[in-house]
Amino acid sequence: MKKPTNWDLYFRKQMGDPEMQVLVEEELKALRVGVQIAKLRQRRGLSQTELAAKAGMSAPNISRIETSPGQNLTLGTLVRLASALGCDVAISFPVRQTASGKSLREART
Repeated sequence: MKKPTNWDLYFRKQMGDPEMQVLVEEELKALRVGVQIAKLRQRRGLSQTELAAKAGMSAPNISRIETSPGQNLTLGTLVRLASALGCDVAISFPVRQTASGKSLREART
């Protein structure tokens, strides 16, 4: 088994902090949205330029959405992209869990 690097140790320590865990999860969610858009675009056989044209956006903007985890997207932009991809937007609010299995609300009290 490979010895953990200093980065691995730092990351594990940071993820023990519930507030840091929330921040990391938020960034990962944003990245997942971009990855989902890229996968859907590729499944439809569209280039970024073609998707941009269908959604009334620029190709560099599509690229940023697909690759930038911190990219803030409006609901309107998501709806335009979903429509251009032949999809609907679905939003859910799952309860977040900490590493110990408690909800974040329980962990803060």
